[in-house]
Amino acid sequence: MAQTMLHPALAFLDRAAPLPVTAEIALRVAVVLAQWSQRNRTRKALAQLDDHLLHDVGLSRAEAGLEAVKPFWRG
Repeated sequence: MAQTMLHPALAFLDRAAPLPVTAEIALRVAVVLAQWSQRNRTRKALAQLDDHLLHDVGLSRAEAGLEAVKPFWRG
């Protein structure tokens, strides 16, 4: 049975033996929490970059500010 994946890291679930429902839910929750945590850390770091480094990654101060204030659950 094909499943809609939340993250490419879970693609192995389609090839492996099925997990118990509770294990699959727990795994998906863990992946989402890890994504949220990474977004939060990345946005905090982005807010602290100086203009030279922002230029290196192709962002203006305004663009970085808009990204930095997004809530962690928004992609």
